[in-house]
Amino acid sequence: MNYFKGKRILITGAGGFIASHLCRNLFREGADIYILVKYNSVIDHTRLVDIWNHITPIEADIRNADSLKQLNAFKPEIIYHFAAYNHVGDSFTHISEAIDVNGKGTLNLLESYENYKRFIYISSSEIYGHQSHVPFKEDALPFPISPYAIGKYSGELYARMKWHVFKKPITILRPFNAFGPYQSARAIIPELIIKCLKGEDINTTPGQQTRNFNYIDNLIEGFKLATINEESIGEIINLGTDHEISIADLAHSIHKLSKSKSKLNIGKLSYRPTEIWRMAADSHKAHSLLGWKSQVSLEKGLVTTIEWYKKYLNVFNNPTSSLLTLCQIQAPKNG
Repeated sequence: MNYFKGKRILITGAGGFIASHLCRNLFREGADIYILVKYNSVIDHTRLVDIWNHITPIEADIRNADSLKQLNAFKPEIIYHFAAYNHVGDSFTHISEAIDVNGKGTLNLLESYENYKRFIYISSSEIYGHQSHVPFKEDALPFPISPYAIGKYSGELYARMKWHVFKKPITILRPFNAFGPYQSARAIIPELIIKCLKGEDINTTPGQQTRNFNYIDNLIEGFKLATINEESIGEIINLGTDHEISIADLAHSIHKLSKSKSKLNIGKLSYRPTEIWRMAADSHKAHSLLGWKSQVSLEKGLVTTIEWYKKYLNVFNNPTSSLLTLCQIQAPKNG
């Protein structure tokens, strides 16, 4: 039996990379999809263009509690809360926004509508910050080291309070570094892939820092399993792979898989002052509680993602593509 078929599902931040993949996946499962957006416009949500006419946008801003009251008219049964200020580095120059959206926005959402059967809070591995023990376990005391991470952690704390005090059916998931088609080039993997495919020089730090990179399909499966499994209520669960890779090795791998002629300048850039040197997940809880384990390997995911970005560049960089032709602004003729 398909658990999601016919369910009313609200996804906040649905135009984002990870959330848009979940939207499309659950739509194929037969769910009734509602998305919380600041603007009801497909032009602002191009990742959802193929299903836009089959889902229901709700115009609201999670920073505005009044705008969220309309959720009571839609009565979603399941909520996936992705909406966030989501750039770690830039959050240092957008501090108020990062805290306001990630922390207070979560509070607003949880207080504005409470008649859900499941609420899945999508947190982040960034909340761990500086830790003396790696891989990170869910019971470690977070030490967030960016305004982004502090905002996400404050959202976690409020969600946990709602579960603990009011017994609300809330689960907190901490996905580790996601990648795949549709991801913004501001993230490391698409940035490297695009430069490799275009033959541009690639400048990195010495690249000794390590990460768990998780292909998007793995995470989507984890989100769904956490929703179905009622034992996950009240739990914090890591979603990470068992494969830890350095940024330097990642750059070499993408360079090789894309058959690039780009010049690799490893060590050209300085490390960030707030660098997390090892970010690796202990995923035993996800394995035992959800029966979840990443199925798509890093290499297979990279190959699939590289092929997608080849098509992407053919649309966005090809001067004869229909998209660029559409976007050309022509002055009206006289008369």
